[in-house]
Formats: sequence, C-alpha cells, structure tokens
Amino acid sequence: MSGKSNHGNQSAQYNGVQTHRSSLPAPMFSRNDVSVWSILKKCIGMELSKIAMPVVLNEPLSFLQRLAEYMEHTYLIHQANTAADSVERMKCIAAFAVSAVASQWERTGKPFNPLLGETYELIRDDLGFRWVSEQVSHHPPISAFHAEGLREDFVFHGSIYPKLKCWGKSIEAEPKGTITLELPKYNEAYTWTNPTCCVHNIIVGQLWIEQYGNVEVINHKTGERCSMTFKPCGLFGKELHKVEGYILDKNKKKLCAIYGKWTECLYIVDPATFDAYKKTDKKNSEEKKSNKESRNSVDEEPEEMPPPDAETVQVIPGSELIWRITPRPENSAKFYAFSTFTMQLNYLEKTMEGVLPSTDSRLRPDIRAMENGDIDLASAEKKRLEEKQRAARKNRSKSTEEWKIRWFQQGPNPHNKAQDWLYLKGYWDRNYSQLPDIY
Repeated sequence: MSGKSNHGNQSAQYNGVQTHRSSLPAPMFSRNDVSVWSILKKCIGMELSKIAMPVVLNEPLSFLQRLAEYMEHTYLIHQANTAADSVERMKCIAAFAVSAVASQWERTGKPFNPLLGETYELIRDDLGFRWVSEQVSHHPPISAFHAEGLREDFVFHGSIYPKLKCWGKSIEAEPKGTITLELPKYNEAYTWTNPTCCVHNIIVGQLWIEQYGNVEVINHKTGERCSMTFKPCGLFGKELHKVEGYILDKNKKKLCAIYGKWTECLYIVDPATFDAYKKTDKKNSEEKKSNKESRNSVDEEPEEMPPPDAETVQVIPGSELIWRITPRPENSAKFYAFSTFTMQLNYLEKTMEGVLPSTDSRLRPDIRAMENGDIDLASAEKKRLEEKQRAARKNRSKSTEEWKIRWFQQGPNPHNKAQDWLYLKGYWDRNYSQLPDIY
C-alpha cells in the first residue's frame, strides 16, 4: 500500500471528527505549593530555556503540540480562499493571525520543551488540513512546522524560536521567527510575526496573561498590509487584550480599520468612523483620568489583575464581525484552560499505533504520565529524557557524527528572505526508518 493511500485510510480512523474527547484522563494539579519565585529569582534578565522547572508548572503538551493550536480557526483560511477581493482576503488572514494566539488566554501552564528530533503530526479531515512539526534545534530551541490544506488550497509554515526572559514579577516570551501563509489559487503569500506574551504575578497574586507588540501581515503580491497593535494592559486595565490597526494599500492609504480583543472577537469598520470614535474615546478617558489618582505599585504587591468587565468589546456602529473565539468547554478550568480543540492534541488512539513515527509527541512518556495524573512518574521521566538528550549530545561531540534534521532544512524564507526552516517533503510517505531514539 502506498504512503498516500495509507494516510487516507488512517486519517479516516483518527484525528478527524471521530477522535473527540471532552476531558483529559485526570484534572490538573494544584500549583499552590510551588514557589516559582524560589526558582526564578536567580534568573532575572536571563534566557530561561536552559533552566529546569518543576513539572507541576507544566501542562501536558509539548511546545510542538501547542504550536498546532494555530490551526483551531482554520475556517478563516478557507474563507479567505473563497473571497475574490484581496482586501476581503486580508481581513480573513489578519483575523487568522490574531486567532492563532487566542488559545493562550488564561493558559498559565508551561508546555514541555521539545526534545531535539521530536515530531508532531495532526490530521483534521473535518477542518481540512494536515500538520507536521519537528524540533530542529535544541540550543537555541527552534520548532519548525508545515501545514497544508487537504484540497491543496493553502500552505502554512514557519519556525518559532521562543525567547523567554524573567523580569522579576513577570515572565516574557518573545516568539521570534516568521510565519507564512500561501494561497496558491491567487498566487499570494502572506508573512507576519507573533506578538510578545507576558505572564504576570509569578511572585504573588493570581497569574494573568497579556500579549503586546506590533504585528504586520504583509501580502507580498499586492503590497497590501494589515498593521495591528496588541496593546499592553495600561492603567486600570482599560487596554487589556485590545487589538487595533488598519489594512493599508501599497501606498499606505487606510482601506479599513480592524479592532477587537485577541481573547474574544475582531471587527472591521470604515477608517474615518474608527478615527472619529478613537478621538471621542480618548477625550473621555482623559477626563476620567484627571479625576483619579494614579498609584505606584510596590515591588511586593501583585501586578494588578484588571477587572473582568474589561473584557467586552465596544462595537462601533457600522462594524462587521470577522472572527469570534470558539467558546471553551465548561470544564476547561479543571483541565489547564484547554479549549475543545486543545483537548484532542495529545489523544492517542489504538489506530495511531504503528502509524505514527516513534518521535511523535504523543509517545513522550513524561507528557503521557502528566496527562494521566501521575506527577511523580512525569517528573522522573522528564529528568530521564533530559539526561538521555544530554548524553546523546556528549557522544556526538566525541564522534564525527552530526545530528540529522529529518523533515526540514534551513534556508531563506522565499518571500521576505528572513532566516527560516523549510519542509523537505516525504513525511506523509510513512517511511520512518532510521529515526533517532529520543524517548
């Protein structure tokens, strides 16, 4: 049987709509007894990827699996493919770029660092895509991914190098690396980079997350771009989770405004209407501000969690909704704040055994033990795998043998020439001989 027909056969049995679970085997552990600060106070301003964290701070997913959450709102790509107008396509792609980080809302668990050579695949017939990713570098940690539409209607790829830093009361993750989406039907390619993610209150208080920074989605064929700002929280939480910006033509003329929250929804509106609304809003908030005294926070105090009513988006008259987040299941808080899509990522069905390569994240014993609720086994396995990886690296340094990256190769991104990792093809042929023994 050829690799292709094998894939067709297998995907009908797993990772489609049929593979659906509504909870994990065991609820998450309490992190109340763990002092993150006792570990992190030695690391202020340092790169955190080399620091060993206690397993209780993790969530039962590898970073490779967490990356696959970019695909939760794949329908936006399909929607872009049906739009005859390039600006309509840009609206959908910009919404897809924002939706890709929506899964991080309230997710304060750390994903497991992928081992060098670890892979992860995801086939979702119901959403119309298949995905493969590989950990292509350990120091610095780089994860490369490649997804394609099952009808060959899009290609989505990139490589992410998350730079983690501790700033005392918060941990900042800057996801360096280019993300690319290609729509062959229109011969278009779009590129962008993700915003910075920050987890607050690692010393005291309730952990909370914000994303900030500029994200620019560029259509390399038309020169159109969507320039968006993920706003930092600001005083009294007024700006929390806000995203706003404009779709511009190649001469930088504003074609439409985009606004909303990355945790909730996005709207499109006429730029003149948006600018007028912003002016009024600014005037009102300045009046309010002058009536309140701003307070300086003391080092020992938590960085104030903004009130929950800061969540709703004020809809400007004449706006068009382009994306709304899929509601999370009611039991989400018990299971690491996972969405229904995320709950499926580490599911290992009988039909997958013998089909998946031995390097797939689902086969990692430490993640599996954590998902099953055995924290001691998870901790022991995590330590064993890290030691095994160190020993393998030491042995390689003594011999002339070089590490062979299997499914990707380093090269310039074809559209913006940035350093990237590009898919080599062949993964779906299901010929997995000579894979490294990493578990």
